[in-house]
Amino acid sequence: MTKLSFIEKNKFEKLFGMKTGFVMDFTDRTFQEFVGDAVGIDIYDEKYNYGSGSKANRLRGFWSEESNYNIGTLLAKLLEYWLDQAQSGEINYDRADENNYQDCTGIVEKIKAENPVENIDAIQANTDDRTFNILAESVRESITKNEPEKALDRLHTFTIKYVRQLCENHQVSYEKETPLHSLFGGYVKKIVKEGLVESTMTERILKSSISVLEAFNGVRNNQSFAHDNQILNYNESILIFNNVSNVIRFLETIEKPKTEEKKETVEEWKDLPF
Repeated sequence: MTKLSFIEKNKFEKLFGMKTGFVMDFTDRTFQEFVGDAVGIDIYDEKYNYGSGSKANRLRGFWSEESNYNIGTLLAKLLEYWLDQAQSGEINYDRADENNYQDCTGIVEKIKAENPVENIDAIQANTDDRTFNILAESVRESITKNEPEKALDRLHTFTIKYVRQLCENHQVSYEKETPLHSLFGGYVKKIVKEGLVESTMTERILKSSISVLEAFNGVRNNQSFAHDNQILNYNESILIFNNVSNVIRFLETIEKPKTEEKKETVEEWKDLPF
């Protein structure tokens, strides 16, 4: 659970105007949508029905019920929204608010630093497939509960699905039985050929990950709950999670321009008058 102190909570309450029962300018509907987009949670679930059930009280209930990961993620998004509203003139603020905003940003960084996996938020499905999204959520949840060793098999399944989608994005052919490291090897070869990797060192790091992912196959089969195994210890499980999430975070930087270009093309087609 969160380690937010009374003083820290009070800083967020002042910045977001929560003493009136509101959270900034959110309506019930927009607050529900905002929280859902930020952390994939329905803030109007009964578990967050704290006190009067107002938006402010539901955020307080969220602080009480959720993990550091989810709390830090939502607060970071709310701070981002506050700053956007302040810069656009939608919120009146003074120097005290500016200082409070900086304090709140530091609190969020402290919360995030407590997460044992540096880039766990990179574990996101790269398609709209519902099953894939549920899988990604379950993997992230294992880290919020500080139980990485229990999710190694799901992390492996997630990584296979993630890399398969990357292969499809770049027209890299594969079979259903193609193992993870071979999928990744084909993808790396293609993005190097496409000129998406600028340095020889980056290319070597990515290629070294091929052998790492090959070893991950063995962990999945022999040291996870994929079968009746003695599972891997906590510290090595954290190392594996960090390695995989860091690679995926970097791949996001390669794939993001391609994804945005695809979205722009779709929007252009939507705008056509027929």
